[in-house]
Amino acid sequence: MEFKVENGDGIDSWKEVTLVYSAALRQMETKMQILNDEFQHVHQYNPIEHIKARIKTPESIVKKLKRYGQESTIDNMVKYINDIAGIRIICSFTSDIYRIRDQRDIKVIAVKDYITYPKASGYKSYHMIVSIPVYLSDRTVDTKVEVQIRTVAMDFWASLDHQLKYKKDIGAAADEIS
Repeated sequence: MEFKVENGDGIDSWKEVTLVYSAALRQMETKMQILNDEFQHVHQYNPIEHIKARIKTPESIVKKLKRYGQESTIDNMVKYINDIAGIRIICSFTSDIYRIRDQRDIKVIAVKDYITYPKASGYKSYHMIVSIPVYLSDRTVDTKVEVQIRTVAMDFWASLDHQLKYKKDIGAAADEIS
């Protein structure tokens, strides 16, 4: 990804980065909604239950860069953090995941298939890092987006697992969940 940075790592650079990542998310979300509409038209079936999109917070980006041993700069953020823009697509069935993942006009950079190869914790999901071209008035910026595709059941399990592992104030409630 190439940004025009005229005044270093200041607020204008940050605004441009968030503009580009937000645009990439909107494009990806629109692609998935169109695909869902087409499935309804052709097959009378919607494989996508819902879509969630988010931009990682600046605090979370800085923490991740520190974990990676990198300085907190715009350039390092763009170079080393693959999930600044993230979209989660929730389907009804596992077969839906494999139906919607292949898009000819998206460049896939990396894939982690936690459905075929679940994590030791039992976590299942299909992850891709893709590159989306964002067309600006004076250039095109290839922008990374993390795509997670899961079923409703996988999403429920992952959300609950995340709460138990990463939230400090769960306390005794963790013992009540089974």
